[in-house]
Amino acid sequence: MKRWQWNDRTRLMLTLELAVVLPAAALVILNAVHLSAIQRDRGVEAAFQRDFNQVLLISEKHLNQKAYELTDDVRDQFPKSGIACTETLDRILASHPYIAHVWVYDPESGLVFRSQPSRVKEPYFRGEAENLSSMMNSWMQVDYKEALKEVTSYTQKGRHDFFSNHATRGDKNLYQSGVVFLAADRWGNNTAIAGMVFDAEYLRNQFFPQMLNEMLSHQEEQGEKNHVALMLHARDDWSPIATSTAWDGGEPEVERKLEGAFPGLTLAIKLPGTTLAAMEQHFVRQSVIILTAISLLLAAGIFLTHRNISREMALAKLKSDFVSNVSHELRTPLSLIRLYAETLEMGRLKSADKYQEYYSIIRKESERLTGLINNILDFSRIEAGRKEYDFRQTDLKELVHNTLDSYRYQIEQQGFAFEEDIATDLPPVSVDREAIARSLLNLVNNALKYSQDQKFIGVHLSRDNGSVRLEVIDHGIGIPENEQTKIFEKFYRVGDPLVHNTKGSGLGLALVRHIAHAHGGDVTVDSAPGRGSKFTISLPVRARAQVNSPAPV
Repeated sequence: MKRWQWNDRTRLMLTLELAVVLPAAALVILNAVHLSAIQRDRGVEAAFQRDFNQVLLISEKHLNQKAYELTDDVRDQFPKSGIACTETLDRILASHPYIAHVWVYDPESGLVFRSQPSRVKEPYFRGEAENLSSMMNSWMQVDYKEALKEVTSYTQKGRHDFFSNHATRGDKNLYQSGVVFLAADRWGNNTAIAGMVFDAEYLRNQFFPQMLNEMLSHQEEQGEKNHVALMLHARDDWSPIATSTAWDGGEPEVERKLEGAFPGLTLAIKLPGTTLAAMEQHFVRQSVIILTAISLLLAAGIFLTHRNISREMALAKLKSDFVSNVSHELRTPLSLIRLYAETLEMGRLKSADKYQEYYSIIRKESERLTGLINNILDFSRIEAGRKEYDFRQTDLKELVHNTLDSYRYQIEQQGFAFEEDIATDLPPVSVDREAIARSLLNLVNNALKYSQDQKFIGVHLSRDNGSVRLEVIDHGIGIPENEQTKIFEKFYRVGDPLVHNTKGSGLGLALVRHIAHAHGGDVTVDSAPGRGSKFTISLPVRARAQVNSPAPV
């Protein structure tokens, strides 16, 4: 059983989970629990109901305040001393058309009752006036002292003694509101009882609709975003007495029984076009969508973070392997140069031919060493965006032949069969000589390293329509199809055991691709495991201007 080990990767993954995953998971879970609690406790609906109750309370205060102002305006016009006469009451009615009836009662003088003169000819209104006059007269004669005591108590408390009445209009009963207050008798004492009744048509057609719309306008001015609708109805009848403009029928959400100036009425509120239950469902549904989206974004962010960290850690490992591999790659030519140089220095060679051979080996190994170092330097410049190419018209036949000739000794020493096929009808091509030579050597070097039993290297140079094709063919281990696009990435090495047992920097093919792209061409691979590989560099024949390397590795 493999034992768990604490390393940089596990430490980084744990840090990621503690720093990102746990807070993100806690946020999602808490939001889900909160949303479930809201849905279970109907919190959204309850919150709206509280707001609606507050709106109704404020609306009731506005209704009462306006009714009190109208009442006080009428009461202030009653004589301060002496009993009111018919002429005085008629003047009050004339200046206050919203009043249907006024009266005053004194035990000695009796009841003086007057109605709007312009409406007494209307049968229903005249009947209403007669009924009210008879009712007030009977009430005062029988219960004057109790009525005086009650009205006096209201007055001392700074309140108004309102009552409600139904005015008959054909087969309909209209709501009416009246108020009773103290008035001065003929000796100036407040022992007379006076009263007034609002006009039923005025309340229904003007006062109530105007007040309802004014109250909603006031709510909008206060910055309320939820536009509501109001409706007034009698407590024993759902038929609306008055509604605001936005009322669209249906059942109200919240109701409030009115006290004060309009007893017997109920003020109702709702949201036009929807219900609180529907709004709660919409809120919950929208919250679920948002929560799901946040969860997906968090999951995607965690995944991307994990992937990037994994890639960075893998890249760090590749860089570490790169340093190790490059050290080995540099050590091999250095060892050979040292070995042959020491042999020459000790003078053990007997023939001039051997001296010449050793000198040639030292030169070629030093060139190989220079090539390795140049690969590293080129990669550094490319990473920094400072790599430049010197494009010149070049005879590729001569360039490829000379490059291969300098590497021929190493190829033959390792027992490889070598095939060189260079076409003779190639036009001059604008290239960077050093870069193209390095690309060719990188491909040949890969063929040397990754071939086992079938040791063969073929280099073909030919013309293909508007481009020149440089092919390097081997009979080596081959490359799986799913890794053929990855091998041109920096530091990447195929997962074959032979590859990992063979030292290499992982930069060669990345440099080849960058050089090909910088020349306006491309590099491709045709390979299969166990059947070898063919790398093809395509270069355009057309002349091009000198440019800096624009393409990243």
